[in-house]
Amino acid sequence: MNKIDLWSRYKEFLYNDAVTGFMLDISRIGFDPSLFTSSKPMFQQALAEMADLENGAIANKDENRMVGHYWLRNPEIAPPALRASITDTLASIETLTAKIHKGDILSEKGSKFDKLLLVGIGGSALGPQFVTQALGSTNDKLTIFFMDNTDPDGMHKVLSEMGSLDTAICVVISKSGGTKETRNGQLVAKEAWKRAGLQFNRAFIAVTMEGSELDKTASSEGWLARIPMLDWIGGRTSELSAVGLLPAALQGYDIRGMLAGAKHMDELTRSSDIRTNPAGLLALMWHQAGKGQGLKDMVVLPYKDRLELFSRYLQQLVMESLGKQLDRNGKKVNQGIAVYGNKGSTDQHAYVQQLRDGVNNFFAVFIEVLKDDSIGEKQWVSELKVEPNVTCADYLQGFFLGTRSALFENDRESITISVKEVSAETIGMLIALFERAVSFYASFVNVNAYHQPGVEAGKKAAARVLELQHAARAALESANAPLTAEEVATKIGSSDECETVYKVLLRLAHNGRAALTGQITPNEARFSSK
Repeated sequence: MNKIDLWSRYKEFLYNDAVTGFMLDISRIGFDPSLFTSSKPMFQQALAEMADLENGAIANKDENRMVGHYWLRNPEIAPPALRASITDTLASIETLTAKIHKGDILSEKGSKFDKLLLVGIGGSALGPQFVTQALGSTNDKLTIFFMDNTDPDGMHKVLSEMGSLDTAICVVISKSGGTKETRNGQLVAKEAWKRAGLQFNRAFIAVTMEGSELDKTASSEGWLARIPMLDWIGGRTSELSAVGLLPAALQGYDIRGMLAGAKHMDELTRSSDIRTNPAGLLALMWHQAGKGQGLKDMVVLPYKDRLELFSRYLQQLVMESLGKQLDRNGKKVNQGIAVYGNKGSTDQHAYVQQLRDGVNNFFAVFIEVLKDDSIGEKQWVSELKVEPNVTCADYLQGFFLGTRSALFENDRESITISVKEVSAETIGMLIALFERAVSFYASFVNVNAYHQPGVEAGKKAAARVLELQHAARAALESANAPLTAEEVATKIGSSDECETVYKVLLRLAHNGRAALTGQITPNEARFSSK
């Protein structure tokens, strides 16, 4: 395909939203225009299924739940019985935030709050982290910190970075209240407040379902506030719910703008003509590039530092939604699209070499931001000339366009998303675009995007490891002499899990919770109680 043909394809297939300036360029995916006709039945089916979701159909049959994140930005389309819960939750977030910002609610020592510790995992942390990176500035009302894992070293590091907790709020986010990583972070945070001589309940806020374990704890301990997390919101689609809106509001971001941007994108992606439906086009290109089997990875390359975490956010949204062993008919299909990425032009110095010259097992999604400055701030850095009449941003665009051309010249496919600026509205639009593209693609390949049996399997396996640890420690305490891991496994009736027992005992020994004699190799290591 020569450059003249490419220009013609660009003009023919460019999607442009005249209202916001959002553009989607699919011209560098190798498809024939007849694809729009041949895919029409598939797309119409996906549209119908999307309409069913928005009308309240049960989407997650494993848990008998609806999926209604679309209602969050337009309560009028929600089932009548649910509309009040949406508007009331948003109002409670704004009311609580206003009181904290104004100083109507003060810290235990009488000062305004200026720090925020968010304890969560998965969607309860990835979304807020992405939005913080995208919209944050030195003018944020509260400086945010994250505990998003059960790694004690990581949690200690976060607490050290926070320094004094006198003016810190802690928001604990867990839908069920039973997620172990979040529960552990909550306990660590409570202990940190106690060690600082503070009453943790005067600074803790729970975001959880009403009646959950966390809700009951927050109620009985008299936490500062409880914000409801609605049953029909999944973690990976929760950023525009209380999960993401509360921390964003506390930081001072325009949450109404985020919701408005998402609502606008939802409306665009209800078009029954795939040529004028950006999420439909995006999903169709994924399908075309990977032949409907996920044969190519998605490499997300935003040429904007503020969007650096978007690829990480999309990893969960795309891979947890689409990575399924069985389709909706129970047939083994092993579907999914692997997602990874880095910011431009950092990627020029990382893995672009392989993208251009290595295995052709991917398609790229470039994200271009037209305004050099974001969130309404004019920066002198943007105007500085690093060469005669050349700015840093000129170079950034040069690297973006140059990389895209270099890939195309070597038969590497790409999609380009262009937005006017990074703003609350833009972030809402991008979130909604990919949420709906995921839903369409799931329909195309006949998988359920709204359950996650693999995640549940991982949780069960983790629980089994802790059972083995308890049993192994008991076996060591009752033993008269040091035992090998194999002997411990046999003693507790788990001879088929010797490796896991060995790994558990080895870590306990390295942390002073068991004694180790001999070499650390599986055959020679001997463990005893300590």
